[in-house]
Amino acid sequence: MSNKLLVVCNDLDFFLLHRLPETSGALKQGYEVHVATPPGTRVAEIRELGFIYHELVLTRSGQNPMAELAALRAMYALFKRVQPDLVYLMTVKPILYGGIAARLAGVKAVVAAVFGMGYLFTDTRLKTRILRALVSRLYRLALGHRNIRVIFQNPTDRDLMVGLGVVLPENTVLVRGSGVDLQRFVVIPEPEGRPVVLMAARLLYDKGVREYVEAARLLREQGGDARFVLVGDRDDGNPSSLSRQEVEALRADPNIEFLGFQKNMPQLLAAANIVVLPSYREGLPRVLEEAAACGRAVITTDVPGCRDAIEAGISGLLVPVRDAAGLADAIRRLLADHALRREMGWRGRQLAERRYAVTAIVDSHLAVYRELLAATSAA
Repeated sequence: MSNKLLVVCNDLDFFLLHRLPETSGALKQGYEVHVATPPGTRVAEIRELGFIYHELVLTRSGQNPMAELAALRAMYALFKRVQPDLVYLMTVKPILYGGIAARLAGVKAVVAAVFGMGYLFTDTRLKTRILRALVSRLYRLALGHRNIRVIFQNPTDRDLMVGLGVVLPENTVLVRGSGVDLQRFVVIPEPEGRPVVLMAARLLYDKGVREYVEAARLLREQGGDARFVLVGDRDDGNPSSLSRQEVEALRADPNIEFLGFQKNMPQLLAAANIVVLPSYREGLPRVLEEAAACGRAVITTDVPGCRDAIEAGISGLLVPVRDAAGLADAIRRLLADHALRREMGWRGRQLAERRYAVTAIVDSHLAVYRELLAATSAA
């Protein structure tokens, strides 16, 4: 009889982008795989992949107490109905509510994947600080399952959660990144002509969009000759998202080329000379993994997650967070030194082969599943 794995996420597109390889890996290993998300336009794709889909009533940013309690009850009912041997929870609300529901429903094993601490740990407003204190208490309850592993993408986030008393250190696992298909993301020589500085990210304040746009303006005013290409879309469910008016201002900004949402990341990276991500905090940014695999020098911020994604001074440059002038200086340096860009790109590919191969990431997750299920059997 096959083990039942139930994967819970608050966004269907996020699941397909970030967690499909290991979920498909579990299916290939004989697991009966269930996926629960709020409804989206790609539900048919989930079913075509061989997963059993469950619609989940869950908002990403809502804070209505009755609605949140209803979401917790719905998750509990789902767990009782499916009777999974193992649940895999990702993103904040599924971890908080799913962790509590799993304990109440008697689920035997839980994996919680923390992909960064999000705006709760970067925003300094009083309201956010109060919410952060509440969420920390809920994390402690949600992650108190006796047979649990919490996956972190960088050691700073792990140490923070352990220090808060949210999770026991022996229940943590470090898996660096989401992994990259090294056959799809390959090294192609830099394009000739006017160099391209690419930023690809959700349009959030804490991704550093404003710093990137300001750095582009500074370099243009100083005579810098480069194309500044911004790729990404708004995220309505995130409080840090740019407004529609701000996105329209990006379209009209003469200093950047705003392309909106794009799917063809290998082609975009191949067309770039430098990849930039001036984020305020990350788990481990997928775009930096992919840039390394494509042999592109990167510039990112000296913050948790971002600094963990590169080898500073070897595969890319680190700059201070929220510092447009410092970002502009780093871009100027790499624009002026093609040999340094080439060397950093080569080192980045070596890093990707050593650390980010998607097969290794999948194997790490499957090993966690086996460990938890073995503990269940022993009990």
